Amino acid sequence: MAGKGLRLYCACIAAFMVLVSPVSASVTVFPAPAAMGEAPMPERRLTIYSNADLSAIEPVITAFQRYYPGITITYLNQNATELYERFLSELEEDAPGPDLMMSSAMDLQAKLVNDGYARRVTLPVAQDLPNWAVWRNEAFGITLEPAVIVYNKALLDDSEVPRSRHDLAELLRRDPNRFFGKVATYDPERSGLGFLFATQDAERSEVIWELARAMGGAGVTLYTNTSAILDRISDGRSLIGYNLLGAYARQRALEDPALGVVLPEDYTLFLSRIAFIPARAANAADAELMLNFLLSVKGQKIIESETGLAAMHPAVIEAGAGWGEAAEGAQHHLSIRIGPGLMVYLDQAKRRRFLNRWNAALGGR
Repeated sequence: MAGKGLRLYCACIAAFMVLVSPVSASVTVFPAPAAMGEAPMPERRLTIYSNADLSAIEPVITAFQRYYPGITITYLNQNATELYERFLSELEEDAPGPDLMMSSAMDLQAKLVNDGYARRVTLPVAQDLPNWAVWRNEAFGITLEPAVIVYNKALLDDSEVPRSRHDLAELLRRDPNRFFGKVATYDPERSGLGFLFATQDAERSEVIWELARAMGGAGVTLYTNTSAILDRISDGRSLIGYNLLGAYARQRALEDPALGVVLPEDYTLFLSRIAFIPARAANAADAELMLNFLLSVKGQKIIESETGLAAMHPAVIEAGAGWGEAAEGAQHHLSIRIGPGLMVYLDQAKRRRFLNRWNAALGGR
């Protein structure tokens, strides 16, 4: 799809999301900590755009500032599609943009990098990263987050818990009345993450269409964010959620005994939040410091232990953090690789064909 067509599509989605959300973007400033016993230094400012919740990213920012106390950080948090549109609009208007761009919308990030908007950098830590996590030394994966099945532990017996997509489809078909209106997943038409997971499912196995038909028969409910689905499963309005973002699900499950989390045994998709330094970044030097910190072992340990997200550095995973053996296996087999393949379904015709098939599988919804 031509760039203008993609931008028009993203603008329409962004307009919709502004209508349903009272806050389009939030900006938080982290002032530079005072360096003890040192003369005042010239002010350095680093601007980060990201769709990660502030609560998830704040521990990383404050830790970074302990190592580099002279840097004031401005953090702009916005929906991934709106963030993409903002980036391009500021580029057209020659307005100041970010020094570091981070998003879980892997396809949109890949599009920006592919179109020449990223700066190539040589990072000392890059040689220790998995091949799937680095593209052209311009785009870097900073997390490893699975798509999981979440269920209500009080309302679903252990023997019923689905361990694969086929198991889930069979469970729904076996007792459709019990599960009618009690299954939830993302709406791929309105959720960029949902669309990414659904299309990646379709690339890997035809079983997704079997599952889609079963979910349609069970009156699946569709949502645009993880929290709404987790809330429904927690209070029993839903029994099962499919393809939910594992980082948020795991964090909630640690606090909520009603929630159980399953990494599907047939295969588990792992996405990675992509970060890149824009070619026109005003402070590329400090952006490179931050990116190197995010990808370092010490930065990855903070991501794993303090943010609710999930580390992707092999050394952190091997130390028993992250998603353990499942994540280690997924690095080789099931991680969504950063690269041009992510852009296939950004073509409007391919997108529409996929969604038509998806809606038909759900029963014509």
